[in-house]
Amino acid sequence: MSAETPPGAPPAEPTSPHHRAHVVSLEGKAHGTLALPLAFSTPVRPDLIHRAVVAAQTHRRQPYGTNPIAGMQHSVEWSGKGRGVARTPRLMESMRGAQAPNTVGGRQSHPPRVGRLWSKKINRKERRLAFASALAATREAKLAAARGHRLPHGVSLPIVVDDPVEEIRTARDARGLLERLKLEGDVERAQEGTHLRASGRARRRGRVRRTPRGLLLVTSAPGRGLGFRNLAGVEVVPASRLATEDLAPGGVAGRLTMFSRAAVELLRNRLGEVAP
Repeated sequence: MSAETPPGAPPAEPTSPHHRAHVVSLEGKAHGTLALPLAFSTPVRPDLIHRAVVAAQTHRRQPYGTNPIAGMQHSVEWSGKGRGVARTPRLMESMRGAQAPNTVGGRQSHPPRVGRLWSKKINRKERRLAFASALAATREAKLAAARGHRLPHGVSLPIVVDDPVEEIRTARDARGLLERLKLEGDVERAQEGTHLRASGRARRRGRVRRTPRGLLLVTSAPGRGLGFRNLAGVEVVPASRLATEDLAPGGVAGRLTMFSRAAVELLRNRLGEVAP
């Protein structure tokens, strides 16, 4: 049983399940707090996050297959049984094997087929829970550090900035804001980690360079915060298109994320919540 309130004592204030985040100005100074949506208080589920990201990746995979008659365009004959040789089809008037999977230039035993289903399904409630869990993971500095992000000492996550951040249209202004927030180290990490891929199929298809994932900026609408796009590793996503894969690239939660104040409110409406 709960202890009774002593007479004359002020009534206890109801505790809110909403976590609060500091709102930072463009000068890098905190000037208040903002109640985050309830999704930011969801327990972090790495298994669900990984499953949702893998499902999203499989939905983008393009079916592929070999030519149905590949390796079958030979004039071959079978000599029959009882000849003391293998039953491999051989070229006409020759002992050279052809067409069989165990011969040079023959067909594959089990070739890839276009009809194969690559997409993986996930329940609607699990997908929504994975998105909420990925949002909650943006509050954990330990998860961000485990992903390799360079964070200032004593930083409070997630980072919520005033709405003028969406009006930044030059990389110089964007870099200046990150310097005032002491987040320029994460951009330098992405620059240092950018490297050329080894020669292979990815490089032949134009994916020559690989850059580590860095800061994620969530805005209230498309076409905002354009000045951040030219910084190494930084991505800009509107709140209406924010997905689990953006918050947890590769299925690993804890990406360093910065929200504009308007993006948080838009995200609250998207989740069907009412501001406390």
